[in-house]
Amino acid sequence: MNSVRRVAFFSDSFHEVNGVALTSRQFEAFARRRQFPFFSVHAGPHTRLDHDGQVTIYELQRSAAAFNLESDSELSFDLLLWRYRKDLLEAFSSFRPELLHVTGPGDIGMLGAWMAHELRIPLVASWHTNVHEYAGRRLEKLLSFLPAGPVQVVSQAAERGALNGAARFYGIARLLFAPNQELVELLATRTRKPCFLMQRGVDAEMYTPRKREDGPRPFTIGYVGRLSVEKNVRFLADLEHAIIAAGHTDYKFLIIGPGGEEEWLRQNMQRAEIPGVLRGEELARAYASMDVFAFPSHTDTFGNVILEALASGVPAVVTICGGPKFLVRSGVTGFVAADDRAFVRCVLELMDDREQHERMRRAARDHACSISWDRVFEKVYDTYENNLFPLTSPIRAAS
Repeated sequence: MNSVRRVAFFSDSFHEVNGVALTSRQFEAFARRRQFPFFSVHAGPHTRLDHDGQVTIYELQRSAAAFNLESDSELSFDLLLWRYRKDLLEAFSSFRPELLHVTGPGDIGMLGAWMAHELRIPLVASWHTNVHEYAGRRLEKLLSFLPAGPVQVVSQAAERGALNGAARFYGIARLLFAPNQELVELLATRTRKPCFLMQRGVDAEMYTPRKREDGPRPFTIGYVGRLSVEKNVRFLADLEHAIIAAGHTDYKFLIIGPGGEEEWLRQNMQRAEIPGVLRGEELARAYASMDVFAFPSHTDTFGNVILEALASGVPAVVTICGGPKFLVRSGVTGFVAADDRAFVRCVLELMDDREQHERMRRAARDHACSISWDRVFEKVYDTYENNLFPLTSPIRAAS
Protein backbone atom coordinates (compact mmCIF):
# COMPACT_ATOMS: atom_id res chain seq x y z
CA MET A 1 0.00 0.00 0.00
CA ASN A 2 1.31 3.45 -0.94
CA SER A 3 1.84 6.06 1.75
CA VAL A 4 -1.11 8.39 2.35
CA ARG A 5 -1.50 11.79 3.97
CA ARG A 6 -1.71 12.06 7.73
CA VAL A 7 -5.20 13.44 8.40
CA ALA A 8 -6.58 15.09 11.54
CA PHE A 9 -10.38 15.00 11.52
CA PHE A 10 -12.42 17.27 13.85
CA SER A 11 -16.13 16.40 13.95
CA ASP A 12 -18.80 18.43 15.74
CA SER A 13 -21.01 15.35 15.99
CA PHE A 14 -19.90 11.74 16.42
CA HIS A 15 -21.94 9.72 18.92
CA GLU A 16 -25.27 11.44 18.20
CA VAL A 17 -28.07 10.23 15.89
CA ASN A 18 -27.67 12.32 12.72
CA GLY A 19 -26.01 12.29 9.32
CA VAL A 20 -22.88 14.17 10.41
CA ALA A 21 -22.23 11.66 13.19
CA LEU A 22 -22.82 8.68 10.90
CA THR A 23 -20.45 10.04 8.25
CA SER A 24 -17.81 10.80 10.89
CA ARG A 25 -17.99 7.30 12.35
CA GLN A 26 -17.75 5.79 8.89
CA PHE A 27 -14.75 7.98 8.00
CA GLU A 28 -12.90 6.82 11.11
CA ALA A 29 -13.84 3.20 10.37
CA PHE A 30 -12.56 3.54 6.80
CA ALA A 31 -9.18 4.79 8.04
CA ARG A 32 -9.04 1.89 10.50
CA ARG A 33 -9.81 -0.69 7.77
CA ARG A 34 -7.17 0.78 5.46
CA GLN A 35 -4.67 1.34 8.28
CA PHE A 36 -4.31 5.01 7.36
CA PRO A 37 -2.74 7.48 9.83
CA PHE A 38 -5.84 9.27 11.13
CA PHE A 39 -6.34 11.46 14.20
CA SER A 40 -10.04 11.66 15.13
CA VAL A 41 -11.15 14.45 17.50
CA HIS A 42 -14.73 14.70 18.77
CA ALA A 43 -16.73 15.16 21.95
CA GLY A 44 -17.43 12.24 24.25
CA PRO A 45 -18.66 11.38 27.75
CA HIS A 46 -15.10 11.44 29.10
CA THR A 47 -11.82 12.95 27.95
CA ARG A 48 -9.60 10.16 26.67
CA LEU A 49 -6.72 9.60 24.26
CA ASP A 50 -6.69 6.17 22.66
CA HIS A 51 -4.85 4.37 19.87
CA ASP A 52 -6.25 1.70 17.56
CA GLY A 53 -3.57 0.73 15.07
CA GLN A 54 -2.90 3.76 12.87
CA VAL A 55 -5.99 5.57 14.20
CA THR A 56 -5.68 7.93 17.18
CA ILE A 57 -8.91 8.90 18.96
CA TYR A 58 -9.09 11.97 21.17
CA GLU A 59 -12.48 12.43 22.83
CA LEU A 60 -13.06 15.72 24.64
CA GLN A 61 -15.53 16.02 27.49
CA ARG A 62 -17.58 19.19 27.25
CA SER A 63 -17.81 21.29 30.41
CA ALA A 64 -20.87 22.06 32.52
CA ALA A 65 -21.00 25.39 30.68
CA ALA A 66 -21.93 23.66 27.40
CA PHE A 67 -25.40 24.51 26.09
CA ASN A 68 -27.71 22.80 23.62
CA LEU A 69 -27.89 24.38 20.20
CA GLU A 70 -31.47 23.17 19.74
CA SER A 71 -34.11 22.33 22.34
CA ASP A 72 -34.82 18.88 20.85
CA SER A 73 -31.28 17.97 19.82
CA GLU A 74 -28.23 16.36 21.38
CA LEU A 75 -25.92 18.91 19.74
CA SER A 76 -24.04 21.14 22.19
CA PHE A 77 -21.57 24.02 22.10
CA ASP A 78 -18.89 24.50 24.76
CA LEU A 79 -17.18 27.88 24.94
CA LEU A 80 -14.59 26.35 27.29
CA LEU A 81 -13.48 23.66 24.85
CA TRP A 82 -10.41 25.75 24.09
CA ARG A 83 -8.89 24.56 27.37
CA TYR A 84 -7.79 21.45 25.44
CA ARG A 85 -5.72 23.29 22.85
CA LYS A 86 -2.34 22.76 24.59
CA ASP A 87 -3.07 19.05 25.08
CA LEU A 88 -3.97 18.72 21.41
CA LEU A 89 -0.83 20.52 20.30
CA GLU A 90 1.21 18.13 22.41
CA ALA A 91 -0.57 15.10 20.93
CA PHE A 92 -0.06 16.46 17.43
CA SER A 93 3.69 16.85 18.01
CA SER A 94 4.05 13.09 17.62
CA PHE A 95 1.26 12.52 15.07
CA ARG A 96 2.37 15.36 12.74
CA PRO A 97 -0.81 15.87 10.65
CA GLU A 98 -0.40 17.10 7.07
CA LEU A 99 -3.95 18.47 6.82
CA LEU A 100 -6.88 19.10 9.14
CA HIS A 101 -10.51 18.42 8.15
CA VAL A 102 -13.47 19.92 10.07
CA THR A 103 -17.20 19.25 9.67
CA GLY A 104 -18.43 22.76 10.34
CA PRO A 105 -18.44 25.84 12.59
CA GLY A 106 -19.29 24.11 15.87
CA ASP A 107 -17.10 24.15 18.97
CA ILE A 108 -14.94 21.23 17.77
CA GLY A 109 -14.75 22.67 14.25
CA MET A 110 -13.64 26.09 15.47
CA LEU A 111 -10.98 24.52 17.66
CA GLY A 112 -9.83 22.52 14.64
CA ALA A 113 -9.63 25.62 12.45
CA TRP A 114 -7.44 27.31 15.07
CA MET A 115 -5.23 24.21 15.25
CA ALA A 116 -4.73 24.21 11.48
CA HIS A 117 -3.73 27.87 11.60
CA GLU A 118 -1.37 27.27 14.54
CA LEU A 119 0.27 24.27 12.85
CA ARG A 120 0.34 25.99 9.44
CA ILE A 121 -1.26 23.05 7.67
CA PRO A 122 -4.11 23.13 5.11
CA LEU A 123 -7.63 23.38 6.50
CA VAL A 124 -10.38 21.35 4.81
CA ALA A 125 -14.06 21.88 5.65
CA SER A 126 -17.07 19.79 4.66
CA TRP A 127 -20.63 21.12 4.66
CA HIS A 128 -23.16 18.78 6.26
CA THR A 129 -26.12 20.83 7.49
CA ASN A 130 -28.10 23.71 6.00
CA VAL A 131 -27.90 25.73 9.21
CA HIS A 132 -29.30 28.81 7.47
CA GLU A 133 -32.53 27.03 6.48
CA TYR A 134 -32.82 25.53 9.95
CA ALA A 135 -32.56 29.03 11.42
CA GLY A 136 -35.36 30.30 9.21
CA ARG A 137 -37.76 27.47 10.02
CA ARG A 138 -37.05 27.59 13.75
CA LEU A 139 -37.76 31.32 13.76
CA GLU A 140 -41.00 30.81 11.83
CA LYS A 141 -42.17 28.38 14.50
CA LEU A 142 -41.21 30.74 17.35
CA LEU A 143 -43.06 33.64 15.69
CA SER A 144 -46.07 31.65 14.49
CA PHE A 145 -48.40 33.80 16.63
CA LEU A 146 -47.62 36.81 14.38
CA PRO A 147 -49.01 37.57 10.87
CA ALA A 148 -47.42 35.43 8.15
CA GLY A 149 -46.05 38.34 6.09
CA PRO A 150 -43.75 39.89 8.73
CA VAL A 151 -42.70 36.43 9.96
CA GLN A 152 -41.55 35.49 6.46
CA VAL A 153 -39.53 38.69 6.14
CA VAL A 154 -37.81 38.06 9.48
CA SER A 155 -37.14 34.37 8.75
CA GLN A 156 -35.63 35.18 5.35
CA ALA A 157 -33.36 37.76 6.96
CA ALA A 158 -32.30 35.16 9.52
CA GLU A 159 -31.52 32.69 6.73
CA ARG A 160 -29.39 35.24 4.89
CA GLY A 161 -27.51 36.15 8.06
CA ALA A 162 -26.86 32.52 8.99
CA LEU A 163 -25.69 31.70 5.46
CA ASN A 164 -23.34 34.70 5.42
CA GLY A 165 -21.86 33.66 8.77
CA ALA A 166 -21.38 30.06 7.68
CA ALA A 167 -19.82 31.16 4.39
CA ARG A 168 -17.27 33.29 6.25
CA PHE A 169 -16.20 30.26 8.30
CA TYR A 170 -15.93 27.98 5.27
CA GLY A 171 -14.07 30.71 3.41
CA ILE A 172 -11.01 30.30 5.66
CA ALA A 173 -10.48 26.72 4.44
CA ARG A 174 -8.25 25.83 1.50
CA LEU A 175 -10.55 23.08 0.23
CA LEU A 176 -14.28 22.43 0.65
CA PHE A 177 -16.63 19.48 0.30
CA ALA A 178 -20.43 19.44 -0.01
CA PRO A 179 -22.89 16.54 -0.25
CA ASN A 180 -24.79 17.59 -3.38
CA GLN A 181 -24.10 19.55 -6.55
CA GLU A 182 -26.31 22.51 -5.64
CA LEU A 183 -24.32 23.06 -2.44
CA VAL A 184 -21.02 22.56 -4.26
CA GLU A 185 -21.94 25.45 -6.55
CA LEU A 186 -23.30 27.60 -3.70
CA LEU A 187 -20.17 27.22 -1.57
CA ALA A 188 -17.81 27.74 -4.49
CA THR A 189 -19.63 30.96 -5.39
CA ARG A 190 -19.88 32.26 -1.83
CA THR A 191 -16.32 31.48 -0.74
CA ARG A 192 -14.39 31.48 -4.04
CA LYS A 193 -12.67 28.33 -2.83
CA PRO A 194 -12.51 24.98 -4.65
CA CYS A 195 -15.43 22.80 -3.60
CA PHE A 196 -15.97 19.14 -4.45
CA LEU A 197 -18.69 16.56 -4.08
CA MET A 198 -18.52 14.36 -0.97
CA GLN A 199 -21.53 12.08 -1.02
CA ARG A 200 -22.41 9.34 1.46
CA GLY A 201 -22.38 5.56 1.34
CA VAL A 202 -24.54 2.80 2.75
CA ASP A 203 -23.89 -0.55 4.40
CA ALA A 204 -25.85 -2.86 2.09
CA GLU A 205 -25.09 -5.86 4.30
CA MET A 206 -26.64 -4.24 7.35
CA TYR A 207 -29.62 -2.78 5.48
CA THR A 208 -31.16 -5.50 3.33
CA PRO A 209 -34.63 -6.80 2.40
CA ARG A 210 -33.56 -10.19 3.73
CA LYS A 211 -34.41 -8.86 7.20
CA ARG A 212 -38.07 -8.41 6.29
CA GLU A 213 -40.27 -10.78 8.27
CA ASP A 214 -42.71 -13.00 6.37
CA GLY A 215 -46.45 -12.86 6.83
CA PRO A 216 -49.32 -10.44 6.17
CA ARG A 217 -48.96 -6.88 7.40
CA PRO A 218 -50.57 -3.50 6.71
CA PHE A 219 -48.99 -1.33 4.03
CA THR A 220 -46.32 0.49 6.04
CA ILE A 221 -45.28 4.09 5.33
CA GLY A 222 -41.96 4.71 7.06
CA TYR A 223 -39.92 7.69 8.20
CA VAL A 224 -36.54 7.75 9.97
CA GLY A 225 -34.95 10.94 11.23
CA ARG A 226 -35.29 13.71 13.75
CA LEU A 227 -38.87 14.71 14.56
CA SER A 228 -38.28 18.44 14.23
CA VAL A 229 -39.76 21.46 12.50
CA GLU A 230 -37.15 21.65 9.75
CA LYS A 231 -37.84 18.03 8.78
CA ASN A 232 -41.45 18.98 7.93
CA VAL A 233 -42.74 15.90 9.77
CA ARG A 234 -46.20 17.36 10.38
CA PHE A 235 -46.83 16.73 6.70
CA LEU A 236 -47.03 13.02 7.59
CA ALA A 237 -50.38 13.76 9.28
CA ASP A 238 -51.60 15.44 6.08
CA LEU A 239 -50.46 12.39 4.15
CA GLU A 240 -52.45 10.13 6.46
CA HIS A 241 -55.59 12.22 5.96
CA ALA A 242 -55.18 11.84 2.19
CA ILE A 243 -54.69 8.07 2.50
CA ILE A 244 -57.91 7.80 4.53
CA ALA A 245 -59.77 10.02 2.07
CA ALA A 246 -58.65 7.70 -0.75
CA GLY A 247 -60.40 4.82 1.01
CA HIS A 248 -57.38 2.95 2.37
CA THR A 249 -57.75 1.27 5.75
CA ASP A 250 -55.04 -1.40 5.73
CA TYR A 251 -52.04 0.85 6.43
CA LYS A 252 -49.84 2.15 9.23
CA PHE A 253 -47.06 4.69 9.73
CA LEU A 254 -43.75 3.70 11.32
CA ILE A 255 -42.02 6.91 12.46
CA ILE A 256 -38.56 6.40 13.96
CA GLY A 257 -36.43 9.03 15.65
CA PRO A 258 -36.24 11.60 18.46
CA GLY A 259 -37.49 15.16 18.54
CA GLY A 260 -39.86 17.80 19.80
CA GLU A 261 -42.61 17.03 17.28
CA GLU A 262 -43.20 13.52 18.66
CA GLU A 263 -46.10 14.47 20.93
CA TRP A 264 -47.82 16.46 18.17
CA LEU A 265 -47.59 13.46 15.84
CA ARG A 266 -49.00 11.13 18.50
CA GLN A 267 -51.97 13.45 19.02
CA ASN A 268 -52.69 14.10 15.34
CA MET A 269 -52.17 10.73 13.66
CA GLN A 270 -54.49 7.75 13.90
CA ARG A 271 -52.24 4.85 12.95
CA ALA A 272 -48.69 5.82 13.78
CA GLU A 273 -46.18 3.66 15.61
CA ILE A 274 -43.46 5.91 17.09
CA PRO A 275 -40.84 3.78 18.89
CA GLY A 276 -38.22 6.52 19.34
CA VAL A 277 -34.58 5.89 18.42
CA LEU A 278 -33.69 2.48 16.99
CA ARG A 279 -30.16 1.30 16.25
CA GLY A 280 -28.32 -1.62 14.67
CA GLU A 281 -30.28 -4.76 13.86
CA GLU A 282 -33.49 -3.35 15.31
CA LEU A 283 -33.31 -0.39 12.93
CA ALA A 284 -32.41 -2.63 9.97
CA ARG A 285 -35.44 -4.85 10.62
CA ALA A 286 -37.65 -1.77 10.89
CA TYR A 287 -36.47 -0.48 7.50
CA ALA A 288 -37.07 -3.89 5.93
CA SER A 289 -40.64 -3.93 7.28
CA MET A 290 -41.53 -0.71 5.41
CA ASP A 291 -43.29 -0.59 2.04
CA VAL A 292 -42.53 3.02 1.15
CA PHE A 293 -40.20 5.58 2.73
CA ALA A 294 -41.79 9.02 3.00
CA PHE A 295 -39.25 11.82 3.54
CA PRO A 296 -40.95 15.24 3.44
CA SER A 297 -37.93 17.36 4.48
CA HIS A 298 -37.09 20.44 2.41
CA THR A 299 -33.80 21.22 4.19
CA ASP A 300 -31.66 18.07 4.12
CA THR A 301 -28.31 18.35 2.37
CA PHE A 302 -28.15 14.62 1.61
CA GLY A 303 -30.32 12.10 3.46
CA ASN A 304 -28.39 9.04 4.65
CA VAL A 305 -31.68 7.49 5.74
CA ILE A 306 -32.87 7.44 2.14
CA LEU A 307 -29.93 5.27 1.08
CA GLU A 308 -30.61 2.97 4.04
CA ALA A 309 -34.24 2.63 2.95
CA LEU A 310 -33.27 1.94 -0.68
CA ALA A 311 -30.75 -0.68 0.43
CA SER A 312 -33.57 -2.31 2.40
CA GLY A 313 -35.61 -2.58 -0.80
CA VAL A 314 -37.94 0.29 0.12
CA PRO A 315 -38.77 2.85 -2.61
CA ALA A 316 -38.59 6.44 -1.38
CA VAL A 317 -40.77 9.47 -2.01
CA VAL A 318 -38.90 12.76 -1.44
CA THR A 319 -39.39 16.46 -2.12
CA ILE A 320 -37.77 18.42 -4.90
CA CYS A 321 -35.86 20.55 -2.37
CA GLY A 322 -32.36 19.82 -1.08
CA GLY A 323 -30.14 16.79 -1.47
CA PRO A 324 -32.60 13.85 -1.34
CA LYS A 325 -33.74 14.43 -4.93
CA PHE A 326 -30.25 13.47 -6.10
CA LEU A 327 -30.56 10.05 -4.43
CA VAL A 328 -33.84 8.90 -5.97
CA ARG A 329 -34.27 8.00 -9.63
CA SER A 330 -37.82 9.23 -10.05
CA GLY A 331 -40.08 6.56 -11.48
CA VAL A 332 -37.42 3.88 -10.93
CA THR A 333 -36.36 3.73 -7.26
CA GLY A 334 -39.12 5.99 -5.97
CA PHE A 335 -40.45 9.45 -6.76
CA VAL A 336 -39.30 13.06 -6.50
CA ALA A 337 -42.44 15.06 -5.76
CA ALA A 338 -42.74 18.64 -7.00
CA ASP A 339 -45.19 19.67 -4.27
CA ASP A 340 -47.35 18.30 -1.45
CA ARG A 341 -50.14 17.15 -3.76
CA ALA A 342 -47.66 15.28 -5.94
CA PHE A 343 -46.12 13.71 -2.84
CA VAL A 344 -49.50 12.31 -1.78
CA ARG A 345 -50.20 11.13 -5.32
CA CYS A 346 -46.90 9.23 -5.47
CA VAL A 347 -47.52 7.41 -2.18
CA LEU A 348 -51.04 6.46 -3.25
CA GLU A 349 -49.71 5.20 -6.58
CA LEU A 350 -47.35 2.82 -4.79
CA MET A 351 -50.18 1.66 -2.54
CA ASP A 352 -52.48 0.99 -5.49
CA ASP A 353 -50.07 -0.45 -8.07
CA ARG A 354 -48.43 -3.49 -6.51
CA GLU A 355 -46.58 -4.48 -9.70
CA GLN A 356 -44.89 -1.08 -9.93
CA HIS A 357 -44.19 -1.23 -6.22
CA GLU A 358 -42.42 -4.57 -6.57
CA ARG A 359 -40.34 -3.32 -9.53
CA MET A 360 -39.27 -0.29 -7.52
CA ARG A 361 -38.34 -2.44 -4.52
CA ARG A 362 -35.90 -4.43 -6.66
CA ALA A 363 -34.53 -1.33 -8.40
CA ALA A 364 -34.02 0.47 -5.08
CA ARG A 365 -31.95 -2.40 -3.71
CA ASP A 366 -29.87 -2.72 -6.89
CA HIS A 367 -29.11 1.01 -6.92
CA ALA A 368 -28.09 1.16 -3.26
CA CYS A 369 -25.77 -1.83 -3.63
CA SER A 370 -23.63 0.21 -6.06
CA ILE A 371 -22.88 2.86 -3.40
CA SER A 372 -20.21 2.16 -0.79
CA TRP A 373 -18.55 4.17 1.96
CA ASP A 374 -15.13 3.02 0.80
CA ARG A 375 -15.66 4.57 -2.63
CA VAL A 376 -16.78 7.85 -1.02
CA PHE A 377 -13.68 8.19 1.15
CA GLU A 378 -11.28 7.01 -1.56
CA LYS A 379 -12.48 10.02 -3.59
CA VAL A 380 -11.98 12.30 -0.58
CA TYR A 381 -8.36 11.20 -0.22
CA ASP A 382 -7.77 11.64 -3.94
CA THR A 383 -9.23 15.14 -3.73
CA TYR A 384 -6.93 15.99 -0.83
CA GLU A 385 -3.93 14.90 -2.84
CA ASN A 386 -4.82 16.48 -6.16
CA ASN A 387 -5.76 19.87 -4.72
CA LEU A 388 -3.59 20.37 -1.64
CA PHE A 389 -0.38 18.66 -2.74
CA PRO A 390 -0.40 18.86 -6.56
CA LEU A 391 3.36 19.34 -6.98
CA THR A 392 4.43 16.29 -4.99
CA SER A 393 4.53 12.72 -6.21
CA PRO A 394 1.06 11.21 -6.56
CA ILE A 395 -0.25 9.39 -3.49
CA ARG A 396 -3.43 7.38 -3.77
CA ALA A 397 -5.83 5.90 -1.24
CA ALA A 398 -5.15 2.42 -2.55
CA SER A 399 -6.38 -0.64 -0.72
